Amino acid sequence: MEIAMNTHLMMSRRFAPLFWTQFLSAFNDNFLKNTLVFLILFTLAKDQAASLVTLAGAVFMAPFLLLSALGGEIADRFDKALIARRLKFTEIAAAAVAVVGITLSSIPVLMTALLMFGIISALFGPIKYGILPDHLERKDLPKANAWIESATFAAILGGTIAGGVVSADGIGVSVFGPIMMALAVGCWFVSRYIPSTGSAAPNLTIDWNILRSTWRQVADLRTDTRIWRAGLMTSWFWLVGAIVLSILPAMIKDSLGGNEIAVTAYLAVFAVSIAIGSAIAAWMSQGRMVLLPAPVGTALMALFSLHLAWTIGSMQPSPTAASLSTFFAGPNTIRVAIDLAGMAIAAAFLVVPTFAAVQAWSPEARRARVVAAVSIVNAGFMTVGGILVAAIQAAGVSIAGILSGLVVANAIASWLMLKFLPTNPFRDFVSILFRAFLRLEVEGLDNLKAAGKAPILALNHVSFLDGPLALTLTDEEPVFAIDYTIAQAWWMKPFMKLARALPLNPAKPMSTRTLIKIVQGGDPLVIFP
Repeated sequence: MEIAMNTHLMMSRRFAPLFWTQFLSAFNDNFLKNTLVFLILFTLAKDQAASLVTLAGAVFMAPFLLLSALGGEIADRFDKALIARRLKFTEIAAAAVAVVGITLSSIPVLMTALLMFGIISALFGPIKYGILPDHLERKDLPKANAWIESATFAAILGGTIAGGVVSADGIGVSVFGPIMMALAVGCWFVSRYIPSTGSAAPNLTIDWNILRSTWRQVADLRTDTRIWRAGLMTSWFWLVGAIVLSILPAMIKDSLGGNEIAVTAYLAVFAVSIAIGSAIAAWMSQGRMVLLPAPVGTALMALFSLHLAWTIGSMQPSPTAASLSTFFAGPNTIRVAIDLAGMAIAAAFLVVPTFAAVQAWSPEARRARVVAAVSIVNAGFMTVGGILVAAIQAAGVSIAGILSGLVVANAIASWLMLKFLPTNPFRDFVSILFRAFLRLEVEGLDNLKAAGKAPILALNHVSFLDGPLALTLTDEEPVFAIDYTIAQAWWMKPFMKLARALPLNPAKPMSTRTLIKIVQGGDPLVIFP
C-alpha cells in the first residue's frame, strides 16, 4: 500500500514536476560547485586552493542567509509556480556564464556563476517547500518531504560524482558545457508543468531591504512557539549534516587510507541511507504530524556517533589503498560505513517530520515567509557549524574529538527536543503504534472534518483501548472529559498525566459550561470514559 501511494505521488502532476525541478536544480548546483573546486585544486598552489575552496562554499551559502526572506515575500505575493518558472529560466543564463568560465578557465567568472546559482536557489527555497501544501493534502506532506530530501542528497551525490568524472582528465568545455546547459534547460522545461497556485497574499508589500526583512521574518517565526521549535529541530539536522560532511574526506583519507573514490562511496552510502530513513519516517507518520521520531532520531545519531568516534579514535593511520576493493578489505571500513548509514537514517527521522510540521502548521497567507525564515535559521546553523569545526581543527583537535563533541551535543539536543516537543510524545507514540505498526484504518473521517475544527467525540465505550485510539483521530490534540469517579482510579492516573484530561462530575451544571468553553476555544473534545 505504501509503495503504491508513493508511486501515485511521483506520477502526480501535483508533485512530480516540482520533484524533478528540485532534483535537476540541486544536481546542477553541485555539479558546478565541485567542478569549480577541482579547477581550483588543479590550477593553484595548495595554500591558495584551500582558501578559495572555502570562499566558494561561502559564495554559494551567503544568498541563503541574505535573500531567503525576500524569496519568501515574493513567493507569498505572486504565483509560486510562475516565479519558479522565471527563476529556472534565469538559471539557463547562469549556466551559460559557467560555460564561459570553463572556456576561459577563469575562477572569477565561475565564482560569479556560482553566486548566481546561489541566489536562484535561495529565492527558490521558499517556493519548493511552501508550494507543497498548496497542491497536496496534509496527509501527503511527510511522504512528499521524504522524496524531496532524498532527491536533494541524491543530487548532491550525483553532482559530486559528475564533477569528479568531468575533471578526471582535465576540465574540457566540450563535456562540461553540454551537461550544464542540458540540465539547466531541462530544469526550466520541467518547471513549466508545476501547477499554478495563485497569490497567497496579493496585497503584501515586498520589503526590498534584505537585512530588515530577514530580521523581521525570523522574529515573526519566534512568535509561534510550535513552528519555531520544529524549525530549530530542522536546523539541527543541517548543522549535524554540515559537520559530518565537512570532516568526512579527512577522516577517510587520514584514518582509513581512502582516496577520492572511497569518499564518493561513503557519500553514496550517506545519500542512500537518507533516502531509506526518509521512507521509514514517512511510513511512521502515516500522514500525521508526529514529531516523536525527531528526538529518537537525534538520540540514535548520538549512539552511532559514539561508536564512530570510538572506532576512529582507536585506529592508527592507514596507508592509501590502491583500489576500492582493497580499501574495503581494510580494518573498520565496513563498520564506519554502517555508522554513517545509521547516522543518515536517524537524521532523516529528524528532518522529515519536522519540516512537514512547519509546512502544515504555517498559515497559508504567509507560508512561504515561514519557510524562508526556517531556511535562514538553517543557513545560520550550517555557517556556525562550519566555522566551529574549522576553529576546532585549527586548535589541533582530532576528528575523533570532534565526533565525541557531536555525541554530547546530540544527546543534549535529543533531551531538549523531547522536553519541548511541540506535539504530545505519548500521542505520537500511540499514533505510530496503531497506524504504522498495527495498520489501523479509520472510516468516516470525512464526517469528522465536516464537524469543524473542534469536533465532539462521544465514544460508544467498548474497551479502554478506545481512549488511546481517540487520541489519534483528530488533527489537533483533543481534551478528554473523564468521569470524576473513574479519574480517581489508580490505573487512570498515568493516562491523566500523558493526555489533556479533565475530570468532570456530570451531576454539576458547571461541568457542562466547562465543556462548552473547551469547544469554543477550538479544542476537539472526547467524552470518554
